[in-house]
Amino acid sequence: MPIDSTLYSAEKISAAATVISPFVHRTPVLSSSAINELAACEIFFKCENFQKVGAFKMRGASYAIQKLSEKQKQFGVITHSSGNHAQAVALAAKLLNLKAYIVMPNNAPKVKVAAVESYGGVIRFCEANIDSRQRTVDEIMSQTNAFFIPPFDHVDIIIGQATCTKELIEEKEDLDMLICPVGGGGLLGGTILSAHFFGKNIPVYAGEPEGASDAYESLKTGKRLNNLTTNTIADGLLTPLGKLNYELIKDGVNQILLVNDLEIKAAMQLIWERMKIIVEPSAAVPLASILKNKALFKGKKIGLILSGGNVDLNSFFSRI
Repeated sequence: MPIDSTLYSAEKISAAATVISPFVHRTPVLSSSAINELAACEIFFKCENFQKVGAFKMRGASYAIQKLSEKQKQFGVITHSSGNHAQAVALAAKLLNLKAYIVMPNNAPKVKVAAVESYGGVIRFCEANIDSRQRTVDEIMSQTNAFFIPPFDHVDIIIGQATCTKELIEEKEDLDMLICPVGGGGLLGGTILSAHFFGKNIPVYAGEPEGASDAYESLKTGKRLNNLTTNTIADGLLTPLGKLNYELIKDGVNQILLVNDLEIKAAMQLIWERMKIIVEPSAAVPLASILKNKALFKGKKIGLILSGGNVDLNSFFSRI
């Protein structure tokens, strides 16, 4: 797979892992005999739901912010996100004593809004579309000179996310396949990089919701597309596919597998019940993809990234 060596290298990913190590957890890799039997393969779950802020996003945010110059840092940082990246930027900024301005859509999950507030992020709400997000960011930047930390479409973000799969490969060296969810593509792009540099090109797969399938459609048509509409419980995967991310994904992913919300819910319930850990819907998408395509994964050793565990439990329990 052609990779731009001016942007990405094993050395850069290794350096990022060192830089962010004081600010992130080296998350555990778990397995479940019950799920393995059901899926007819051996799955190793990289539990980024145990990461700081409850998601892999802490990796990329921490690295991108630390790469800023002191002059850039003095005015603080800003981003837009529906939740996990927002939390990551807010906490990473707090740990470095920087101010963080966070633009969130007005329908963002309450649990993620509360977390951003607890980390000291200054929240500005906007309409739930990418144009409104960007307009609000531009307005705040003009007032504050804060530096923008993109959610996914940035080299430093992708390199930071690559450290997750680097750790997984170091712990489980004999994996046959890797799979993660895809939204904006930062995690998938990073997974592709680490599979290439550290895993001897382990085949990489991705799961995506049918209700937000721009990555799948982009690969099918051969050009990067945006979702015209989004409708899925996997709220962390609603973001459009990034340009840099698409360039990595179009040649680096073996296949993107689509799943519906019922399949996502079933996989999420299985993880909760069998592994006794909390994951959010987006994190359950890869397992749903395996269960839907058993023949593809049968008998293989699969490295699966559980991307996050931020669920609005107040909303959940209010329905019981």
